[in-house]
Amino acid sequence: MTFGFIGTGNMGGALARAARKKLDPARVILSNRTPEKAERLAEELGARVSDNVSTARNADYIFLGVKPQMMEELLTEIGPVLAEREDRFLLVTMAVGLTIGDIQRMAGGDYPVIRVMPNTPCSIGEGMVLYTPGPGVTEAETAAFLEAMAGAGRFSRVPERQIDAGSAVTGCGPAFVDLFVEALADGGVACGLPRAAAQEFAAQMTAGSARLILESGKHPGELKDVVCSPGGTTIQGVRTLEQAGFRGAVMDAVIAAFEKCGNLR
Repeated sequence: MTFGFIGTGNMGGALARAARKKLDPARVILSNRTPEKAERLAEELGARVSDNVSTARNADYIFLGVKPQMMEELLTEIGPVLAEREDRFLLVTMAVGLTIGDIQRMAGGDYPVIRVMPNTPCSIGEGMVLYTPGPGVTEAETAAFLEAMAGAGRFSRVPERQIDAGSAVTGCGPAFVDLFVEALADGGVACGLPRAAAQEFAAQMTAGSARLILESGKHPGELKDVVCSPGGTTIQGVRTLEQAGFRGAVMDAVIAAFEKCGNLR
């Protein structure tokens, strides 16, 4: 099978890199509004460079890696080619706020669509990717998709009605975590640590803590309690975070991102 990526920005490029881990480079086609960007990625991956129309004509899985506000323009461009095709193909959309039905309407046909919500850690194979196969997508096609994209990280199948909420956690979450790590490092610098060391300590601590949650299966609150010794330093830090409304602020950030998803339609 051939995987074509229309749009090689942060998310499209990350998924193309993941696909290249499993697929022969001749089976990966790249196109981008700025051809030089696709050419640079193609050189890195050994993949082929094409234009949007040719990619839509020749790929079995066509990844639509453009921003939501640009999707209708793209699908209007490639729609006639899709309509002419007599062979089987699938559209893979990663556009926030656009449903499978939206993509089919813009594309002008009842085409099989897989909706995915990746995140930036996909670029290093540590992503959390939510996906929803649309009507008409077979289990074999879904399995082939998952096998080819396994290099992106962990995948979770969710009902489409939950994908915006999931994206507010997985897609927006890396920015929230980056902000947290930056703040931790700033605190370390304020206490006398060199900047590079403070950032390394904060980043590895965050990565290790997340891995511990996943591998232990324990509730984060339980793991937090283990660190908070009676009368110790950690509980004083937790108290300060609670006084500042830390948990409420994080919840509000997720809810705000979720509500923005709805406003993008």
